Amino acid sequence: MTHQEWSRRRAPTLAAIEALADAAYASLPKRFTRLCEGLVIRVEDFPDDETLDDMQCESEFDLLGLFRGRGLTQGAHLSETGEPPNMIWLYRRPILDYWADSDDTLEAIVTHVLVHEIGHHFGLSDADMEEIERRAG
Repeated sequence: MTHQEWSRRRAPTLAAIEALADAAYASLPKRFTRLCEGLVIRVEDFPDDETLDDMQCESEFDLLGLFRGRGLTQGAHLSETGEPPNMIWLYRRPILDYWADSDDTLEAIVTHVLVHEIGHHFGLSDADMEEIERRAG
């Protein structure tokens, strides 16, 4: 890209990241998304201070996404009245920072983070998912 082309560019907005996440979710197999019924996906610029403290983050850029709720292995289908829905957060600014230093496309990164957090909804640990990714090549 030329300087002139770059000078007109702006960072992707929250809505743009949300559109990427929606497209990524829509592309997942139906047998996968059927198990995500009621799961809420939100895009925020950064995690809040409480989340940063809970996750023991050193910087607001340390966390790309987060799943909160009762995963399938913990009885997500047995939610109680008044209990908040299972939620996934994607954090725009940390994702953009990661993208700026990556060879991957923004679409690939958003998809990876979303699938990773859905993995937590399914009850998989980070170690479980790393092993699955390693085996998948």
